[in-house]
Amino acid sequence: MKIIPAIDLMDGKVVRLYKGDPKQKTIYSENPIDIAKQWESAGADILHLVDLDATLGIGSNLDIIKKILDAVTIPVEVAGGLREKNLVLEMAKLSERIVLGTLAFKDKTLLKSLLSELGSKKIVISVDHKDGEIVIHGWQKDTGIKLIPAINDFVKMGFTEFLLTNVSRDGTLEGPDLEFLEQACNLPKTNIIASGGISNIDDVADVKEKNAFGVILGKALYEKKISIEEAKKLS
Repeated sequence: MKIIPAIDLMDGKVVRLYKGDPKQKTIYSENPIDIAKQWESAGADILHLVDLDATLGIGSNLDIIKKILDAVTIPVEVAGGLREKNLVLEMAKLSERIVLGTLAFKDKTLLKSLLSELGSKKIVISVDHKDGEIVIHGWQKDTGIKLIPAINDFVKMGFTEFLLTNVSRDGTLEGPDLEFLEQACNLPKTNIIASGGISNIDDVADVKEKNAFGVILGKALYEKKISIEEAKKLS
């Protein structure tokens, strides 16, 4: 199982939000490049960079993301606000993988075009949900689309990589949503990255038990409730 620390960016700083709410923000560092190098040195398999300003449509951290990509040698997946074809293709050239959420649900024609151009391993579909119903636009907009049928539809299109976040758990340290994770991991031809709620090493073990492809470490890592080194021992 891949150990994947998240670096969430707002206004050039490393932050964590509570349940995706930008009004409930904690700043952990003003130097994202140092943080990226720190997680790389600790043994992270992949870095998960999220441009929260782009996600929320209030700005961009693209310059910093490019600097981080230059500063580390481990794979990086980039998420947040990738909704225009040119930007998606630019980030796909620079990073190992790109994460598509809103675009994946709103523009299937463009999504199919990107799939044929980039291949399934390059694109991670972000299936963010509140108790089994997909949310988009930085978790601000409900869609009424059910999680498991949505993943199945993407698998039929040819996608295999998914980032699964229960928004109700994200940044809460309340433990991961194992019920929906298990359902998703049981679907054929899927690699599921679990995100949201991890609070300690036991949570990581629980996620591994469900056969997740990877696990995102966020608040628990920044609050020193878990380390990449101990998570790697399980993986």
